[in-house]
Amino acid sequence: MKGVLLVNLGSPESPTAKDVKPYLDEFLMDKYVIDVPYLLRALLVRGIILRKRPEKSAEAYAKIWTPEGSPLIVISKKMHKKVQALTDVPVSLAMRYGTMTILKGLQELKDKGVTDVMLFPLYPQHAMASTTTILVLAEELRKKHFPEMKFTIVPAFYNKPDYTKALANSIKKHLGSYDYDHLLFSYHGIPERHIRKTDITKSHCKIDGSCCNTPSPAHEFCYRHQCYETTKQVVKLLEIPEGKYSQTFQSRLAGDKWLEPYTDIEINKMPEKGIKKLAVVTPAFVSDCLETLEEIAMEADHQFKEHGGEEFLAIPCMNDGDEWCDVVANWVKDFKKKD
Repeated sequence: MKGVLLVNLGSPESPTAKDVKPYLDEFLMDKYVIDVPYLLRALLVRGIILRKRPEKSAEAYAKIWTPEGSPLIVISKKMHKKVQALTDVPVSLAMRYGTMTILKGLQELKDKGVTDVMLFPLYPQHAMASTTTILVLAEELRKKHFPEMKFTIVPAFYNKPDYTKALANSIKKHLGSYDYDHLLFSYHGIPERHIRKTDITKSHCKIDGSCCNTPSPAHEFCYRHQCYETTKQVVKLLEIPEGKYSQTFQSRLAGDKWLEPYTDIEINKMPEKGIKKLAVVTPAFVSDCLETLEEIAMEADHQFKEHGGEEFLAIPCMNDGDEWCDVVANWVKDFKKKD
């Protein structure tokens, strides 16, 4: 019997330092997120970061928390419910970090008689710190607890026509009549070394401005290439002229070289270039979360206006939009049809 496990990032149980700390510990101690030897990772995370970060992160979470709970969890549950209503295949929802574990999600499917699982990381672009960590943990759990199960992995869908069409339509809807000067595509950042580590050719990804545009097998797992490709497809669908859009990478930890250009730095420079009305979309996420609601819709908005900007529009993620849920449900139906 076939079933589906949708997997998103996760969230603390509450916007308090007490609950944020164990969540951050699980997240940052993941060897695919901070990919240094265990002792160094423990020293960095538990000896330095977790001493001050939980309080600061809790304040950020408190700004976006809803009466129903974490926006990411609330939105993911709504999307899950819609997708399930569109298909007769059992669909479960799990998170990589936090209490809605992948183990619980797989157990839920097993209890319904599922033996063939469509494992669906809810990330359009492939990255070590998002996709890989989900796939590795799920496989470990399968071997240990569900050896009778078989996985069918949903690969990065950054360039699937139905996805890019749904994304473009969502952006168009939220832009409405907003007469923007510039549309910024802001993707979550990752360290440059992650790009090189996921390069299956071990030689292609030089991050030199040309490798992402030169065809290569490395692109199957190259986050940077896939981000640029998503932007390219959406820009084409929306017929946005050259010069009226750009792409950046947001969120980074100090000490490493992360993918550039950086969102915050670029946004702060825009007003002096004559960009007074800015729209920002965040296509690395399918569900709004801390990085979109606090970092972009609040902090970036504030910084843009502090530097002379006049109007700022944070475009929501696709969330539980009908077209996006239809796309996911159609992929599930395609999975069901296969032997």
